[in-house]
Amino acid sequence: MKLRLEKQPLEWIDRSQPLTFEMEGESIPAFKGDVITSALWAKGLKVMGRSFKYHRRRGLLSLANHDINALFQSVDYPNIRGDVVSAEDGLSLTSVNTFGNLTRDAGSLVESIAKFLPVGFYYRAFYSPKFLFPKWESLIRHMAGLGKVDTNWTEERKHKRYRYCDVAVIGAGPAGMSAAIEAAKMGVDVCLIDENPFIGGSLDYQYVNEPSLESVRDNLKQTIEEMPNITVISSAYVAGYYGDNWLAVNTQSGLIKLSALSVVVATGVFEQPAVFRNNDLPGVMNASAAQRLIARYGVAPCGEAVILTSNPEGYRAALDLRKAGIQVLAVLDTGRPSHDWYEQVSDLGIPVYKEIQSIEAQGKKQLNAVTFQVNGLSHTLDCDGLLMSVGWAPAGAPLYQAGGQFSYDEKVQQLLPKTLPRGVFACGRINGVFDIYDQFKDGKQTGLNAAEYALNQTLSSCDVLKSPTPHSHSYPIWDHPKGKAFVDFDEDVQLKDLKGAIAQGFDNIELMKRFSTIGMGPSQGKHSNMNGIRILAKLTGKGIDQTGSTTARPMFHPTPVSHLGGMRFRPERQTALHHLHVQSNAKFMEAGNWLRPEYYQSGQNRQACIETEVLAVRESAGLIDVSTLGKMEVFGLDAANLMDRLYTMTMSNMKVGASRYAVMVDDTGVIIDDGVAVRYTENHYYVTTTTSSSDSAYRLMQQKIIEWGLDATVLNRTGQLAAMNLAGPNSRKILAQLTDLELSNEAFPYLAMRQTQVLGFDATLIRVGFVGELGYEIHLNAGDAVPVWQALMAEGAEFGIQPFGVEAQRLLRLEKGHIIVGQDTDGLMNPFEAGMPWSVHLKKPFFIGKPSLAKLKSLQKRKLVGFELLVEPSVSASGESPLESNLIIEAGDIAGRVTSVAWSPNLDKTIGLADVTMEYAEPDKRIHIKLTSGALIEAKVVPLPFYDSDGKRQRPEEDSEGEAA
Repeated sequence: MKLRLEKQPLEWIDRSQPLTFEMEGESIPAFKGDVITSALWAKGLKVMGRSFKYHRRRGLLSLANHDINALFQSVDYPNIRGDVVSAEDGLSLTSVNTFGNLTRDAGSLVESIAKFLPVGFYYRAFYSPKFLFPKWESLIRHMAGLGKVDTNWTEERKHKRYRYCDVAVIGAGPAGMSAAIEAAKMGVDVCLIDENPFIGGSLDYQYVNEPSLESVRDNLKQTIEEMPNITVISSAYVAGYYGDNWLAVNTQSGLIKLSALSVVVATGVFEQPAVFRNNDLPGVMNASAAQRLIARYGVAPCGEAVILTSNPEGYRAALDLRKAGIQVLAVLDTGRPSHDWYEQVSDLGIPVYKEIQSIEAQGKKQLNAVTFQVNGLSHTLDCDGLLMSVGWAPAGAPLYQAGGQFSYDEKVQQLLPKTLPRGVFACGRINGVFDIYDQFKDGKQTGLNAAEYALNQTLSSCDVLKSPTPHSHSYPIWDHPKGKAFVDFDEDVQLKDLKGAIAQGFDNIELMKRFSTIGMGPSQGKHSNMNGIRILAKLTGKGIDQTGSTTARPMFHPTPVSHLGGMRFRPERQTALHHLHVQSNAKFMEAGNWLRPEYYQSGQNRQACIETEVLAVRESAGLIDVSTLGKMEVFGLDAANLMDRLYTMTMSNMKVGASRYAVMVDDTGVIIDDGVAVRYTENHYYVTTTTSSSDSAYRLMQQKIIEWGLDATVLNRTGQLAAMNLAGPNSRKILAQLTDLELSNEAFPYLAMRQTQVLGFDATLIRVGFVGELGYEIHLNAGDAVPVWQALMAEGAEFGIQPFGVEAQRLLRLEKGHIIVGQDTDGLMNPFEAGMPWSVHLKKPFFIGKPSLAKLKSLQKRKLVGFELLVEPSVSASGESPLESNLIIEAGDIAGRVTSVAWSPNLDKTIGLADVTMEYAEPDKRIHIKLTSGALIEAKVVPLPFYDSDGKRQRPEEDSEGEAA
């Protein structure tokens, strides 16, 4: 380990537990507690990544959880943040945003044409001529992006938890710890939150070599550990502040929704890099990064260091480097220092150059020298480390999000909180307090105020403790005629880019941000926004407050989608037959709140399993669990009136014992649900809904009964009843073994309903055909479903009966041209557009949506049609199949979209449904589907249904023995 130091007093690593991981095939030794970045740097590998736009070599910058330079890829995860993610034994990493690897990246050729890629070039350069734009788009997409997402990922859900406290303290540095202790002394419950695995903040890296603070540090930590009403949440950050002091706290194990009576923001400041030529070379870093590297991980930031500073903190860094045995060649100060740390540096004989006028880093692959000017004279120092400490920006996202306002303070040269909402407080360096003892005091009085607010007491008065001298340079920016002075390391935004944006009129802070993309990368401007504001203010002649700052929105920090999604809060429902599906090796899918068999795994691949199920239904018999359908009973003197008003078809003229397709639309005529309605008696109906609409349909029915003042009652029996569909040519033979009901066509015709017994259990049978075969829906009490299912499977064994899942059902219904609401329809489609004008009975006095549908009938502009491919993907040039939602392109414009598409083993071709404009809705029209790759494939509009157009399969003739022909 080339740069590993001797053991440091407060280091985080455990040297007794070595480990090894790989970086692009090279073995990297590390210790437990190392992060990826510290281990790589210890090995001497200073190139951490390649820059986004120019693919320049980049190294360590901040080591503060926002290092865009140090992102890595593993087998499981993209964009691993190397400066905070622990090194793990056996981990295998590669770089991101490279065409090759970190050492040899073909993408670096982009820098040779950098002069042709000015800021905003992508807004103008690729739109003319128009025919070339797709090629440019493809190239840009290929070049852009960071990590690679594995689309075959394993679903990962992290727990969401809820916590409550009286006072939440964000940040466990000197001020935050002091605030937590003082609040806890008032008897309130305190949550202390810090992004690091250990509390202490700057006390543990910036003041680690101050002997006078050793006992203070130990006392603060011990007190927090011993106080029962302080809960420490470490390795966590507040990703967002929401109303009423709700905090989104992101931890390694998931999101915590924390509610507090008052909030203390002690988040401190972000150290800002200086802007000068080649300021992005590996070896140029923030001074605080070097201090963290030494104190936490026992790694030297360099062998020979030069320090660029505008504040006392730079001198503290010089002392820390000397203490660690690193040679400090010089301190370059932009001003004339006069403080204790300067005196200590001078006493050590370290040269100090005052009032430097310019600076430039030199080196090809990494830093090897620094050139600077003092009094008009140029100096060059050979070195491998340049440490910057020129200023700070408030880590103020929680305060901004809470509605706080900041104002620029000329004395401190920093944005400070100006006004804060009730119940929100700030302390420490974010408050402009830089003296360490003043930070303790500021934390104490703020913690007291926060506790007083939580206890509804009068707030005690507080002293103003902000620094009387600046700790930030007013303009730490040095231009160079050859450029490469980077302001934003995420987006490769240079000083000249911002000048160009402002010259083109983008001289508002929000406009400049969007045009130049400054602050829009993964670090969200943590190291660039303040310098961007200073540059805009300087070039427009305005003050910092006049210039303003960009909006801070949640999430403050990149947050995994698995944490935002969290574990399921909605119920995960299982049908009464679920365990039988498990025994049959079902592959489950989510359908609304339910788990349904997608298909049954039989040792074949997915498609083969589905086709086997489809052929079983077409050739003999299949059984599917449809218990997830919504099931409503409607009864009362006005039951028929209610059904007429709810559905587009007339329901009041149904015969007892009959069933009818039921379509429900909203007031605008848009289809919102469909199902099957049956009539038990004159005043008693039973109607099904789609799986995902049962709750909303039930609420609507209840609402309309009240609004219309009807004598009717609705019962939602979705969870009480089970349902299964037995379908196929032999379904009648199988069902006949379990019931005494006469099942012949004459006694039980198509679309009829019968109440009977199956296997001795009360059941409702509905002869419907969603899959296009002779079939029976069996509705019965959920507790009776298992024996009936088992009996049907046993009786059907001699016929080769197969259970079939949702995917087989979708293909079977597609062959019959039956729609699925929400898949083949969208949020604007009405029944006319869905090809179902027969379902709209406009002669009825009233139904929901009738006024709209009466007008829409003559305004139809699109239609759902069937299509078949003219050339199968297996023999086409691309070999690619169309997918649902692929667009239909005609004459260069969008003419529709595919809503359903599948290969049909029964028809031996690919069929589908498409929502197209009326000019392409006629049979035999040729349409062109744009595949995901961009290629076009030709199809032909055909009449529906694709299969069994005369419906004989659903109404089979009987032979002399009453069997299906």
